[in-house]
Amino acid sequence: MTMRYASITDRLANLGSDKWEIHLRGRALAAGDDSVIELTIGEPDVPPDGTLLDICNEAMRASRTRYSNGRGEESVVSALARKYSHRTGREIGAENVLCFPGTQTALFAVMMGLLEAGDKVLLPDPYYATYEAVIRAPGAGFLPVPLRAEKGFHLQPEDLEAAITPDCRVLLLNSPHNPSGAVLSRDEIAAIGDICHKHDLWIVSDEVYEELTFGAEFASPFDLAELADRVIVVSSISKSHAAPGFRSGWAVGPAEFCRRLLPLSESMLFGGQPFIADMTAHALTHDLPTSSGMRRQYKARAAMIAERLDNVSGLKVVPPEAGMFVLLDVSGTGLTGHDFALRLLEERRVSVMPGSSFGNAGENLVRLSLTVPDEKLAEACGRIASLAGDLAQQSECLAT
Repeated sequence: MTMRYASITDRLANLGSDKWEIHLRGRALAAGDDSVIELTIGEPDVPPDGTLLDICNEAMRASRTRYSNGRGEESVVSALARKYSHRTGREIGAENVLCFPGTQTALFAVMMGLLEAGDKVLLPDPYYATYEAVIRAPGAGFLPVPLRAEKGFHLQPEDLEAAITPDCRVLLLNSPHNPSGAVLSRDEIAAIGDICHKHDLWIVSDEVYEELTFGAEFASPFDLAELADRVIVVSSISKSHAAPGFRSGWAVGPAEFCRRLLPLSESMLFGGQPFIADMTAHALTHDLPTSSGMRRQYKARAAMIAERLDNVSGLKVVPPEAGMFVLLDVSGTGLTGHDFALRLLEERRVSVMPGSSFGNAGENLVRLSLTVPDEKLAEACGRIASLAGDLAQQSECLAT
């Protein structure tokens, strides 16, 4: 007798850890080889501010370990309402907020609340590796919208409009963008918003890198009053406060949307951890130095990568405007991003993410994380340049 499974398990069968194949292979190698340098995941290399750890610890000892509620603890919901009221200039209340354990869970719940089987999501390509899975989960599909290197990976309104079909329901927007680090301007977002309004599309805006811009001004579709009834923001303190392991995130959007999504949230989680909520509320209401320190550090590391690799034969650095990654175009080496990443790991013991993990538009790219110490990053650049040099020599030999 064959046991039966829900169709969601088939839809997501190859959309989990398969995308992290080289990262996982690198981790396995690193277990027995301390020369491996890992430049794969976006995990800040600085600890959370000590104040946050103290608050979390004190809250646990004060018995803030009991059940919460589906929307979120009052302290963090109020802090989020103040944050977005200040940012938008509109009154944002508790009815506009839902708390989740991290951006990923928020995004999953939001997509489950907006999409039916057969619906389509417009997805700028390249895109973060888990986006396809959260779209496939409710039975929807996606239409890739190309992000062009010559346009700095900024979504072009004409490309968006050309991709729209009658079954499109949502635009999944990510600015600052992972993996490219592109930051959309207010004018660009307004033009994109006009198209979404014209075609009656939701905009789900992943803003987890909001605090990590390198000079470009952050802008959000949620901040434009004319778009507010169709925008849902998802974010967290994972990147901004170097706290990925605490899993503290949220969705902010129209009150009617939050009201409808609340039973789904309650059926999934029935609340987060009150002691983490206390920590998050403090993070959102105090000016801590964590994000400003990371901004300076990651901007300097991106510049170092550009200086060391941009003139290497076969390589081209894509300078980021934000975030904790750099894209490297390796098409000049004659290899795809996946093949280059695989050889880099096997021959030079440097682990990077192949661009193919981020969609078809990433085929010739690899993504390097900026979250390792400067000396390790410099060593990794040397090894990358060495592999590119060997590939160039091999190409010359074949040509003669």
